[in-house]
Amino acid sequence: MSSASADVAGKFNLGPIDQVAYVVEDLERALPHYEALYGPFQQSDSPLEGCRMGTELVDCVLRIAVNRSSPVEIELIQVLEGDTPHSRHLREHGEGLHHVRFRVSGLEARLEELEKAGFETTFYKRFEGAGNVAFAYTQSPAGHTIELLELG
Repeated sequence: MSSASADVAGKFNLGPIDQVAYVVEDLERALPHYEALYGPFQQSDSPLEGCRMGTELVDCVLRIAVNRSSPVEIELIQVLEGDTPHSRHLREHGEGLHHVRFRVSGLEARLEELEKAGFETTFYKRFEGAGNVAFAYTQSPAGHTIELLELG
């Protein structure tokens, strides 16, 4: 964990990082390289409707590959449809590390606390009818993106 992540995790009592996520242009092309490092991944397509991105509501479809062979989950993300923080990251920075994730309770209160400290919520989705499940990306003033995941 970088010292910047450790400082954020400690200051906001987020706990340990439980996921590291990378964005890729083409999952099928990238997968052999990541599997050589991390082992096998499970793939799925994830349609997301009504995500809040800034003040807009956006729909997107992401192709996700996940490796859960260690305590820290590795996620690969390819954007199939829509303009998302992932596609913006690809345009501005290319493929690579996108975010680290922390599991939290009281997501909205955590976001308010982070926003008071200068973070910006860039992507948010609460799943209706799925219990208390929501996630949000928030970007630090230094440009690092973290995901907060709340599971009911």
